[in-house]
Amino acid sequence: MAAAQDSPVYLGFDFSTQQLKVVAIDENLNVVHQNNVQFDSELPEFRTQGGVHIHGDRLTVTSPVLMWVKALDLLLDKAKRAGLDFSRVRALSGSGQQHGSVYWRRGASETLQNLDPDQNLHQLLQGSFSLGDCPVWMDSSSSQQCQDLQAAAGGALRLADITGSRAYERFTGNQIAKLRQTRPDEFQDTERISLVSSFAASLFLGGYAAIDYSDGSGMNLLDIRSRSWSEICLEATAPHLDRLLGAPLPSTSVLGPVSSYFVRRHGFSESCRVAAFTGDNPASLAGMRLQPGDIAVSLGTSDTVFLWIQQPRPALEGHVFCNPVDWRAFMALLCFKNGSLTRERIRNECAGGSWELFSAALRDTPLGNNGNIGFYFDSMEITPPAVGVHRFDSDDNKVGGDPVEEVRALLEGQFLSRRLHAERLGYSIRTRVLATGGASSNQEILQVLSDVFNAPVYTIDVSNSACLGSGYRALHDETDSPHERDWPSGEIADILYACRRGCRAPLFAFKPRCGHVSISKVSCVGLRRQCNPPDGNEER
Repeated sequence: MAAAQDSPVYLGFDFSTQQLKVVAIDENLNVVHQNNVQFDSELPEFRTQGGVHIHGDRLTVTSPVLMWVKALDLLLDKAKRAGLDFSRVRALSGSGQQHGSVYWRRGASETLQNLDPDQNLHQLLQGSFSLGDCPVWMDSSSSQQCQDLQAAAGGALRLADITGSRAYERFTGNQIAKLRQTRPDEFQDTERISLVSSFAASLFLGGYAAIDYSDGSGMNLLDIRSRSWSEICLEATAPHLDRLLGAPLPSTSVLGPVSSYFVRRHGFSESCRVAAFTGDNPASLAGMRLQPGDIAVSLGTSDTVFLWIQQPRPALEGHVFCNPVDWRAFMALLCFKNGSLTRERIRNECAGGSWELFSAALRDTPLGNNGNIGFYFDSMEITPPAVGVHRFDSDDNKVGGDPVEEVRALLEGQFLSRRLHAERLGYSIRTRVLATGGASSNQEILQVLSDVFNAPVYTIDVSNSACLGSGYRALHDETDSPHERDWPSGEIADILYACRRGCRAPLFAFKPRCGHVSISKVSCVGLRRQCNPPDGNEER
């Protein structure tokens, strides 16, 4: 839908792993423009594969920071040629791939403040980074630093209680510690460390942008309750690290006006505001318009669970972040490696490769599956760390697999796992489950999801959710007061808000059927097995 020629628009950027995207929305949340730059194909001079460089040890994974800068030059030029009038942009925000870090060289701040509008950013910032290739979320080379940090914090669970997660190799604090130990000269030449999100905001701001609470929660450095850097974690990572990071700010902060460089080179209005950028996962939560008590389950190649929670209980699996929409709340994130590929394997083996027969098997078996349940970890699972296929009856005895019962055993086992680990992180108030991803088009799968969670299921379209979330946040933060902004809470408020803004509300799909007690009986077995996952592989 086209917006009026003089009506304001709001931009949302997403600096993701393989591409840079932008979405422009109007005041009614209609998308009026979208564009992207693919790193591998459109910037081949950086020689990335999937947007990254995988090093010889197969553990170190980096991306060239100047590739991201040049992509922004190219994206803005493409948008302008496509007719986007930057003078109409009232505010902008964005997201970046979580955990990635950027290292600004001494003197870069002055460069940012004095950008020449006759040159592109890529030329102007050639010498502004002490590290040309930056670690990203795919990196897993900092195991020793993870061990050191957990020891300093008093153990993995204590670290999770402080920062929302146990130590992970991809988390930024551990990458900073590795850089200080292995490349001390580059570290000494660094005057500021940004996340990918705050780096991107810095480009638009013409100065160093603060790290926001939500993306900062993915560093193993931020105390998620005090929303300040943890002294224990800082001291274990690098001396005087707080000076390099700067003070974190609420994710709903307006950082300031757009840099004069963008006004003079691209025609942005001097009144255009830059709202804080955040991580891609927090931005997706905003894009999906989650509310207190909601849980979003993305049913894809891997399954991802997003939660809006009030009282977090960090655990050894999963992550708790500060909420990007409501500064008083939290969000949790869980990743499960064995998702659609495992469902497809069981479909092929037990339903002749037919989704229709797969669905028929679900219709023909009772809720609770006569006490039979299975946990199917074809690949080493993330949550929990387990592998193999494990089937049990109602008496906790290992059993073989009946093809019809196995279909339901798979789904009830998968969804029980999602629910269990969500509850361990603080999920308790069940308002609704928002389902997305390829498997959310299967009606019988959605009914099982509703039964296991004992909550109504809605379906949502989250295409470009990080980008859209950034655009929503730009509009929201620009139109509200400068501090402590909150979106409407409650299902009715969300539907009214979405309808008033012209945005499609989640669609009701299913409610739980009577008989969830049967699921609870199965849950007793599931709870034991999920808390104490078997080792090794079981014969299929």
